[in-house]
Amino acid sequence: MEKRQKGSLGRHLLKLIRVHHWIKNGFIFVPAFFAGRLFNWETIASLVLGFFAFSLMASCIYVINDYLDIPQDKLHPEKRKRPLASGAVTKSEANLLIIGLFAIAFLISIFLSFHALAIILAYFVMNLLYSIRLKHIAILDICIIAFGFLLRIALGGVVGQVFISHWLIMLTFLLSLLLGLAKRRDEYLIFRKGNNTRKSIEGYNLEFIDLSMMLTSSVTLVTYIMYTVSDEVVNRIGHPNLYVTAVFVVVGIMRYLQQTLVFTKSGSPTKILLQDAFLQSVIAAWLLTFGILIYW
Repeated sequence: MEKRQKGSLGRHLLKLIRVHHWIKNGFIFVPAFFAGRLFNWETIASLVLGFFAFSLMASCIYVINDYLDIPQDKLHPEKRKRPLASGAVTKSEANLLIIGLFAIAFLISIFLSFHALAIILAYFVMNLLYSIRLKHIAILDICIIAFGFLLRIALGGVVGQVFISHWLIMLTFLLSLLLGLAKRRDEYLIFRKGNNTRKSIEGYNLEFIDLSMMLTSSVTLVTYIMYTVSDEVVNRIGHPNLYVTAVFVVVGIMRYLQQTLVFTKSGSPTKILLQDAFLQSVIAAWLLTFGILIYW
C-alpha cells in the first residue's frame, strides 16, 4: 500500500477522477462546430455547462469502476498505481467522492434541460452496468465505449440546439470503435504475458483485433470522404472543397495505427493525444482547415 504523504489527498483524488480524460468530452462541442455555431456565445455558454456536467458524471463512473476493479488493477503493471488499487485513497473517501460528483453533475444537468439530464443519466446507467457486468463481454465492451461517445454528441446537439447528421453519428461510432480496439490490443499484449486484467480479453486475439482495426479504420476513412463530397453537406456548408480535409484524417489515422501496431502505445488513447506532437499537429491542421471552410 502506498504511504500517503500529508496534504497529498487532493492530488490523489484529482488523479482518481482522471481530469485529463475530460478531453474526450470535447466531442460535446463537435455538433456546434460542424453546424457553424461555435462562435455563438449563448451556445458556447450552454455547451461549457454541459461539458462540466458530463465530465463530472464521467469522473463519478471512473471512481466506481476503479472501486470495483481494485483486485484486477493490482495485477496490471500500470493500473496498480491507481489511487484505489495502491491504497492512496481509501474506499470510504471514494464513496464520498462518488456522491459529491453525482450530485453536482445532476444539479447542473437539471439547470440545462430535462433532455440533457436524461442523456447524462443514460450515460451513468449504461456505464454502471458496464462496470458491473457488461465490460466482461467481448465486442459489447467496446460497443458501449462507442455508445458513450454517441451520448456526448447527443448532449452537444441538445444543449447547443443544433441538428446532428447521420454522417456525424456514423463517424463518431466508427472512430470510437477504433479507439476501443486499440485499447484492447494493449490489454491483450499484457494478457499474453500472463496477466489477465480483464475477463473480456479472453474473447479477443491479436489477429482478430488487428483485422477489426483495419476494417474499422478503412470504413471510417470511406465514410468521411463520402461525407465531404455529399451534396447535402456541400450545400449546407456552401463550399465544394471540403474533401481536402480528408488528407489530415488519413494521416491522423495512420499515425494512430503506427502508435498502436508499431510502438504498442495504445493503452491510453488520451495519453497519446496529450503526448504525441505529430498527432496534435495533424488534428490542429484539420481543425484549422475545416474551420476556415465553414466560418470564413
